[in-house]
Amino acid sequence: MFTNISQALERQCHRYPSLLVDAITEHEPGKRLVAIKNVTVSEEFFQGHFPGSPLMPGVLMLESLSQSAAILLLQREEMPANAHVFLRGVNDAKFRKQVVPGDRLQLEIAVGPTRSSLARARATAFVEGQVVAECELVLAITAAHREIHPTAIIHPTADIGAGTRIGPHATIGAHVRIGPNCRIGANAVVEGPTEIGEHTEIYPFASIGLAPQDLKFRGEETKLQIGSHNIFREFVTIHRGTAGGGGVTSIGDHNLIMAYVHIAHDCRVGNHTIFGNMATLGGHVTVEDYANVSAGSGVHQFCRVGCHAFIGGYSVITKDALPFARTVGSRPARIFGLNDVTRLKRRGVPADAVTKLKHAFRYLLQSKLNTSSALRQIERDRSLSCPEVQLVVDFIRTSQRGVILRRATRRTEEILADE
Repeated sequence: MFTNISQALERQCHRYPSLLVDAITEHEPGKRLVAIKNVTVSEEFFQGHFPGSPLMPGVLMLESLSQSAAILLLQREEMPANAHVFLRGVNDAKFRKQVVPGDRLQLEIAVGPTRSSLARARATAFVEGQVVAECELVLAITAAHREIHPTAIIHPTADIGAGTRIGPHATIGAHVRIGPNCRIGANAVVEGPTEIGEHTEIYPFASIGLAPQDLKFRGEETKLQIGSHNIFREFVTIHRGTAGGGGVTSIGDHNLIMAYVHIAHDCRVGNHTIFGNMATLGGHVTVEDYANVSAGSGVHQFCRVGCHAFIGGYSVITKDALPFARTVGSRPARIFGLNDVTRLKRRGVPADAVTKLKHAFRYLLQSKLNTSSALRQIERDRSLSCPEVQLVVDFIRTSQRGVILRRATRRTEEILADE
């Protein structure tokens, strides 16, 4: 709850410049709210309005209802801290009884259907238990204005989304587009052409969108595309693409990139990935959805890391790392079977698919068949038919650098278990 109801006015747009809510008596977070407005003869709006017979104007009853609705909406857990609410429309308004000085107006709000940027609320005003006004309020939810520290350096052509905060001494270059509600930390650098989606956080001293570290790069226009809801921690470096690699480095949505991670030119990173501290991707690397590249690991250029793959700490990946697999080590990297079953299930992989993946991995890792024969056997075994197994098969068949299929020895497994 607001400790001071007047704070609601700071986050409600197009308002009458007066607080029309005195107290809140009932509150069901996100659902229902009952507020009180004490109507006194000293109200500013009574001056000159119906001389000798002061009445509260109907438009101000609607204003008091909309202020109450704004307080209810802004207290929702999912509501951004910088969200603002303004009245978009009023439907089916009915005024049943006059409101005069001395009345105690009870304002009851019940939120109806809500979208990310629009909400509907049923609003009713009572005096001594009798309905005096009722309507449906249509309320728009928008992000606050940008907050840019005065020491930040923003190029005039940069496009900064509403609600975005830029910290001290940050530098935003030309041809940069930053979506709404992002956070750019102190001393961070974002160069363009770069596009960054909404609700992305860039921590201090990160370097995003600078020119690639490629001797073939001659200053041609290439770009970096970043999706929404990403987190880039301190000292992360991400470079734009090169003409030889298609010109684009791309990162999807909901990724956690920890401190000191480097993502080189022309990489393709999917969604919901996690990169541990100091993980490094060489140029032209593809990391698919839900992959986890642990701290200190390096992935050689042109390699792929499959979906739901786990790369152990300080590993060196010089071939493609299988989807759904645990790959660990550097001399060389070895495969330790299926990724954590609990983790796979938590990420939406069906239980029967996990069982089928286990059997498919036995063909690949434990049988004496070579890779081509193991793949044929997997495809012939109808009991293993499912999209997840087929994805593994297609991943191996389309590999350009080869796939890591060297199984860990028992001694290696024991050493890692001890660690």
